[in-house]
Amino acid sequence: MVNDRWMEDTVESLKEELRRIEEWEEDQRDLWFWERLGRLPFALLDRMMPKAVHDRIGQLLDELGNYIQTGGQYLIDEAPVMRRLAETAGRPGAFLTPEKAADLPLACLNRASEEIKASHVRFARYQGAVTGLGGLFTLAADIPLLLGTSLKVIQEMALVYGYDPRIPSERAFAVYCLQFSSSDIVGKRAILSRLSSWETGERMRESVSLLEGWREVIMNYGDQWGWKKLFQMVPVAGAIFGAWINQSAVEEVAEAARMMYRKRRVLAKLEKMEGASRPEGPR
Repeated sequence: MVNDRWMEDTVESLKEELRRIEEWEEDQRDLWFWERLGRLPFALLDRMMPKAVHDRIGQLLDELGNYIQTGGQYLIDEAPVMRRLAETAGRPGAFLTPEKAADLPLACLNRASEEIKASHVRFARYQGAVTGLGGLFTLAADIPLLLGTSLKVIQEMALVYGYDPRIPSERAFAVYCLQFSSSDIVGKRAILSRLSSWETGERMRESVSLLEGWREVIMNYGDQWGWKKLFQMVPVAGAIFGAWINQSAVEEVAEAARMMYRKRRVLAKLEKMEGASRPEGPR
C-alpha cells in the first residue's frame, strides 16, 4: 500500500495539474535574452575550437544516433530508479516496474521527479567545476559527460512516470526532450505540437521517422552552448563558468523532461478515470 501521505488522484486534481503544466508550456514559448545572444557567436566558437573537441563532437553525433536506434551506452538500468521510487512511495524494498509506477499517485511521482532533478543538477554543477578547472584542455571531456548526464536524467524521468526508455519510440521522445531544452521559439512550438498527440500510433511513427535527422538535434544542443563555452575555455576561472553552464543546462533538460512526461501521465490517468465513469451504452 502506498504511504498515506500521498493523496489519491482525482479528476479535479489531475485537471489542476494539467493547467499548471500548460502554463509552463506557455512560458517556454519565448526565449530568454541570453539564449538569443547565445546563438550569435557560435561561428566564432567553431573557429576557436581545437580539432580534438571537433572530433569529440562528431563522435557524440554517432553515439546519439546509436542511442536512438539501440539504446547504446546511454541506456540506463531501471532498477535503481525503481528502488528510489519505491522508497519515495513509502514502500522500501517493493518491486516496481514502469507499469506499476504509472498507478502510483501523481503527487508521489512528482516528488520522486523533483528529487531526481535536484540530484542531477548538483552532479552537473560539480562536474562542470572540475572540468572547467582545465579550461580548454578539459572541454573535450566535459561535453560527452554533459550529454550523458542529460540523457540519463531524461530516462529517469521517463521511468518515474511509467514509461520505458528501452522502447524505441520512448528513446525518440527522450531526444525530443533534449532538443526542446535547446530550441528557439519556433522549435519549441513545433515540438510541443508534435508531442501533444504523441500517444497516437500514427503521430508516434511519424515522430520516430522525423528523428532520422537526429544530427540536427545535437547540433542545436551544441549551438546553445555557444558563448557560454567560450568562457569555460579560461583555465581556473572556467571552473566557475563550467559549474554554472552545466548546472543550468541539466536543470533545463530535467525540467523539460519532468513536465513532458508528467503531462503524458496526467492525460493517461484522466482518460482512464473519465472512461471508467462513463455509463455503458445499450447492449
